[in-house]
Parts: sequence; structure tokens; C-alpha cells
Amino acid sequence: MAIFPEQRKEIIKTFQKHDKDCGSSEVQVALLTERIKNLTEHLKANPKDFLSRRGLMMMVGKRSALLRYLKGEAPASYKGLVEKLGIRK
Repeated sequence: MAIFPEQRKEIIKTFQKHDKDCGSSEVQVALLTERIKNLTEHLKANPKDFLSRRGLMMMVGKRSALLRYLKGEAPASYKGLVEKLGIRK
């Protein structure tokens, strides 16, 4: 369920804007997306885990808010991020 440190560093390196960037909206959305994917797999195997389901819904809401912010502030960056992550159709 958790993201391993090596995996986390790789995601940050892929989506960062500059060398010391580790908390921009793009990085946060990418990390949340990875956590959502992992938790979704967990919930497929454990359908009665309602506390994890609640956590998943909270993460989806947070990612949605970050994407809304990014869409308003930097539409080009938003489009590139959505295509790269494959989260919207």
C-alpha cells in the first residue's frame, strides 16, 4: 500500500520542475495518483476494508482539488500532467 522511498524519488524526479522541487502541485498529484493506484489494488482484494476506502476517497478529493488549482493556474502544465498520468479521458 505504501510507496517505497526509491519509487517516491523516481516519481519526484519525473515530475519536478527544477532540481530542488519536491512539493509542487504536479509532484503532489503524481504521488497521490500512485497511492490511489496502490490502494485501489488493495481494495480489490479486501472489499470490506471500509476505513481504507474512506482514505481512498479523501485522497481522490485532494487530488481533484489540486488538479482544479493547476487547471486554473497553469493549463498547459495541467494538460501535460493529465496525459502523462492517464487519469482523465
